[in-house]
Amino acid sequence: MDTNVNTSPIATESTPKKRSFLRILPLWFLIPAFTALLCVVFHIISRNSPAFANFFTANISSVFRFLLGKATNVLPFSLAETAVLCLPVIIALFMWWACKQINKGNRARPFIVLLTVCCVCYSLFVLTFACGYGTDRLDKRIGIERKKVSADELYYTASCLMEEVNKYAATVEYGADGFSVMPYSYDEMSSKLCAAYERLAKKYDFIKTYSTRVKPVAMSVPMSYAHTTGIYVPFTGEANINIDFPDYSIPFTAAHELAHQRGISREDEANFIAFLVCMESNDNYIRYSGYLNMLEYTLNPLYGANADYYREVYLDLNGGVQGELRAYSAFFNKYRDSTASKVNNAVNDTYLKVQGTEGTKSYGMVVDLAVAYYLQNKEN
Repeated sequence: MDTNVNTSPIATESTPKKRSFLRILPLWFLIPAFTALLCVVFHIISRNSPAFANFFTANISSVFRFLLGKATNVLPFSLAETAVLCLPVIIALFMWWACKQINKGNRARPFIVLLTVCCVCYSLFVLTFACGYGTDRLDKRIGIERKKVSADELYYTASCLMEEVNKYAATVEYGADGFSVMPYSYDEMSSKLCAAYERLAKKYDFIKTYSTRVKPVAMSVPMSYAHTTGIYVPFTGEANINIDFPDYSIPFTAAHELAHQRGISREDEANFIAFLVCMESNDNYIRYSGYLNMLEYTLNPLYGANADYYREVYLDLNGGVQGELRAYSAFFNKYRDSTASKVNNAVNDTYLKVQGTEGTKSYGMVVDLAVAYYLQNKEN
């Protein structure tokens, strides 16, 4: 009797405390919170151990990327873009709901919901994409030597690219506006690029192969003002492309975003994988897009290193290609100095530096990889 009398108050007092704790921090928050904490550990380790980052990206992240990519692939539109467009309505509904919760005395609940969303987003970012920034550098993974390049080496690479561009320019149709015309739909282009990825994967086992499609963005013109040609969204697994830009840039951009979808996180490396994929394609227009976009990346530093070399390469270009480049310059003039581009560049530069890269200038660092690739092939 004494024992029962003494213990019953303890049991009666602990139950409300436990219930109160679960009411403040419910299970639907605790699970995402624990997952996010675990992802913090994964993120830190991947930043300090390339071996772990290689393993995680190849064996864990690839599963999440595949599942997300396949789940959203059934939609003919970009789920990520739709979510952004609906964001004002979502925020308004959340504010209305939060006010109701506060009036009922549940002041902590709106904050917990926001924290849960943050935990889920961070976990998705780490589980799908973030660890890719810690992997071994691409030059090591594909067996080329990356180093500081000279003007002569830039000239040699640009000359090789120019010859390939001229070769495929003969198979391309140019419109009255000066731009070349992609002779198929975006879905057909996606299929051709995925087939090229399958061929590239036979050479490099870290490349994952599965069939997905890139998503044309309805708000492509605003993306142009932000100087954004495409974006991979790790939260939805979608590779999105700006279709306001000229056709010749689209296959290369699509291949770049598909590289991100397959675990290549760094921008210069995604650019180079896009170039390799375009070369692997059996389609002439995709090859033209790959060679011309890489040539554009190479011509800019070549002009700074030796203007005579630049002029020699440019003047040797096919007349249709020269017209395409002039048409692109005229097209881009209206977007060149936009406020949106300055804001976007600052945000993107900060994001990339936080991930341990060289910021937005890392896009152009693909030239080092291209030069190393062509010099190695020259020696062989």
